[in-house]
Amino acid sequence: MTVNILFAAHEKRWAQYETPLRTALDAIGIDYVLSTSHPPEDVDYIVYAPNSDVQDFTPYTRLKAVLNLWAGVETAVHNPTLKVPFARMVDAEGLTQGMVEWVTGHTLRHHLGMDAHIVNPDHVWTAEAPPVAADRPVGILGLGELGTACGQALAALGFPVSGWARSAKQIDGITAYHGDDGLREILSTSEIVILLLPSTPATENILNAETLSLLPKGAVIINPGRGQLIDDDALIAALDSGQAGHATLDVFRVEPLPPGHPYWAHPKVTVTPHIASETRPPSASRAIAENIRRGEAGEPFLHLVDRDAGY
Repeated sequence: MTVNILFAAHEKRWAQYETPLRTALDAIGIDYVLSTSHPPEDVDYIVYAPNSDVQDFTPYTRLKAVLNLWAGVETAVHNPTLKVPFARMVDAEGLTQGMVEWVTGHTLRHHLGMDAHIVNPDHVWTAEAPPVAADRPVGILGLGELGTACGQALAALGFPVSGWARSAKQIDGITAYHGDDGLREILSTSEIVILLLPSTPATENILNAETLSLLPKGAVIINPGRGQLIDDDALIAALDSGQAGHATLDVFRVEPLPPGHPYWAHPKVTVTPHIASETRPPSASRAIAENIRRGEAGEPFLHLVDRDAGY
């Protein structure tokens, strides 16, 4: 039986994904039709971006699963018409590796104090070496696929890494905490804090005036997770007072970040344009094809979204 696969995403994504998807689907040995315009009642799988035109899943009466192109699912997870299995994108070859590289790079940048050497208009010679990694505690909020991979990479470089999750975890190389007491412990001891939590009602503004006050004075915040994790006004106040030393931010509540936003001009903020991690079409296509293979073989889908948790 032919498997009908609908690609529901922006037109430019189709140009990027058509060939890699066909290559990946050919490799799993199924008879398929991949298109951007199947009749809804004939569709078996939807390869999906939450900002696509498909928002009502009711007409897709034989749909087996929706396979997200993004790691983030918060804008689609509570869609009441989406009742079939919904898988988030976990792409260890591309998305995870990209995040590890970005987080490691910016952690080392702040640890080594590289900004002072890269931008030094007064040609000041300050011969002061930074501490070694073992003396720079790092905290990661969020111990999912990305947080775990980043934490273990930093631990391999010698940083003492602590991590916080909503539930108890045991992870090699990372001291894991959970609950309110665990959050306070991590924030009060980490000189570099990295945010890799999903955006849920429970995590919104997890960095606020109260929690920012727990940080060691001058601590650095790195956020490649979600813009909603930070109370922007509270962060700017903490930067202005010196409570926070710098913030490197890759994600924002509104994207692109509006030209007049205070982050652009703040001397203690580095803005990057949501580039910390991106799915790469060849490896993401292999992840999607594997879930379709599983669905057709009657095997459990990988990386299903927990609708109650929101991710």
